[in-house]
Amino acid sequence: MTESHSFSGTDAGISAPQPAAGSPHFILEHTFGYTGFRGDQEAIISTLVAGDDALVLMPTGGGKSLCYQIPALARPGCGIVISPLIALMQDQVEALRAAGVAAAFLNSSLGFDEAQQIENRLLGGELELLYLAPERLLQPRTLDLLQRANISLFAIDEAHCVSQWGHDFRADYLQLSCLHQRFPHVPRVALTATADQRTRREIAQRLDLENARHFVSSFDRPNIQYRIAPKDNPKRQLLQFLNSEQQGSAGVVYCLSRGKVESTAEWLQQLGFNALPYHAGLPAPLRAEHQRRFLREDGVIMVATIAFGMGIDKPDVRFVAHLDLPKSIEAYYQETGRAGRDGEPATALLLYGLEDVVKLSQMAATSEGSEEHKRQERQRLDAMLGLCEITSCRRRALLRYFEEELAADCGNCDTCLEPPATWDATEPARKLMSGIYRSGQRFGAAHVIDILRGADTEKVRQFGHDKLSTYGIGADMSANEWRAIIRQLVVRGYLRVNAEAFNALQLTEQCRTVLRGEESVQLRTLPKAAPAKATRRDSGAGEARAEISATDQPLWDALRALRKSLAEERGVPPYVVFHDATLREMLSARPRNAAEMLAISGIGDSKLAKFGEPFLALLREFDAEYSSGD
Repeated sequence: MTESHSFSGTDAGISAPQPAAGSPHFILEHTFGYTGFRGDQEAIISTLVAGDDALVLMPTGGGKSLCYQIPALARPGCGIVISPLIALMQDQVEALRAAGVAAAFLNSSLGFDEAQQIENRLLGGELELLYLAPERLLQPRTLDLLQRANISLFAIDEAHCVSQWGHDFRADYLQLSCLHQRFPHVPRVALTATADQRTRREIAQRLDLENARHFVSSFDRPNIQYRIAPKDNPKRQLLQFLNSEQQGSAGVVYCLSRGKVESTAEWLQQLGFNALPYHAGLPAPLRAEHQRRFLREDGVIMVATIAFGMGIDKPDVRFVAHLDLPKSIEAYYQETGRAGRDGEPATALLLYGLEDVVKLSQMAATSEGSEEHKRQERQRLDAMLGLCEITSCRRRALLRYFEEELAADCGNCDTCLEPPATWDATEPARKLMSGIYRSGQRFGAAHVIDILRGADTEKVRQFGHDKLSTYGIGADMSANEWRAIIRQLVVRGYLRVNAEAFNALQLTEQCRTVLRGEESVQLRTLPKAAPAKATRRDSGAGEARAEISATDQPLWDALRALRKSLAEERGVPPYVVFHDATLREMLSARPRNAAEMLAISGIGDSKLAKFGEPFLALLREFDAEYSSGD
């Protein structure tokens, strides 16, 4: 219902002064309180009121709900809405009842007597809208019930669930074509916020809507600011984003795995945020409770897998943050579309890295789909990566994917607001390609980077890679910079990640022209990492000390002394406790508790449990001394 929240009397297409009672304009004004339709709404409603079918593609927040609610009220009988999410039905029905509409839902949350009462109200002509899950509708008993009732229309919401190529596929949706056979004279409307041309064709074919009138609205959501950045300690990046821009805001944080959802939600809770986890592995009552709190409370952050969000009817979501790469542009567009449904400014933040590409590639390669399906999945992932690495307007690229052209750059994405610099990366690219080739194209990114930076690791020595001519030739660049180069070369097709060979980096035919000096490589310039540069061997404390200010030097020395003491107790080298880079970040961030300590690069749950408290105690001691010194 709140999808139509942004209608006002200032919208174009103001209705006539005295619309006829029962007409769409009358219902719009007197039931829902708005005076004008937007975009294709009036044409869609007129099509359905006339008894014809429609396929509607309209962005989240564009007012899809009114497109079936108003014709259901304008036509005799009860409108049947097929929705895949039971948890949302109650909120939508409550909103309709608040507007004076006789609405109800039938799902497994009802007892027998209550369900019987609703069925009797349907047969008695007392209901105007009834919400059903597809699996409930397809039960023979339910179909028989509907054939005895007076039905005004069928609305199939989230119609992209019918697509076997899509990320929200529901097998029950494949059987909804039976509505055309059983109820040939009842108009049907299929609605979705996300579908490329291929998915549109599939929806029309599988739902038997080839003869339906198609309405495709603009996919542009100009109030959403799109920002995409490489991962560089994503917890710290998320925390900075929340603290600097989203204090007290409602939002969604998407993660790829259930474990990451739970750990991220717990971390945010420890930092004082009102954060809740949501994934399919949680008990159904707990999921429903968390969804209820998100919808009804202010300032809740939902940390979730893609199991959460379809059809979310909350207007004031101020941000959507992805801590992992979505598997396709369709998924990204739909998930970011949950922000800013009220038309007010909202932000979509995406953090991505090479490990995301590897993980999603593995998932696609090991899926049960056909080879054609796997190729399609890979193409969609490549398109998503292309959107991440593009140096021009992101919104134009996003809309172009849905075959919509934007006349000019949007001015409200990161590449428009801060145009990315590019640099000639030809020489580093050739060094990287040579390092991959000379080490046998058998190793992943981390090991290849160690070779290039001259790292003195057991694995480098084990394979004799410290004897290669490429050993140490990239010591002038940080590991983060090398990862960025690898990521962009993978996206551009110069390298590939072989998921079947332990994610080994391998050369492609395309890299030949670069290696022969016939082609230059221009890449997106990324922020510099820590200024310390690796050398062929660890240069020890002297180089690190040069970066420490005189004020911080006592604490720096104390942190290193504590690390050494803890390492000696365990009989391990100091770097096994924490790397210098971790200590430098600790020195800068001054974490005060376990949650803030977890945001430091190089500190996970295990190291926090083993070493966190001694370092926190030391930091507290120095803070107390500094305060007393003031």
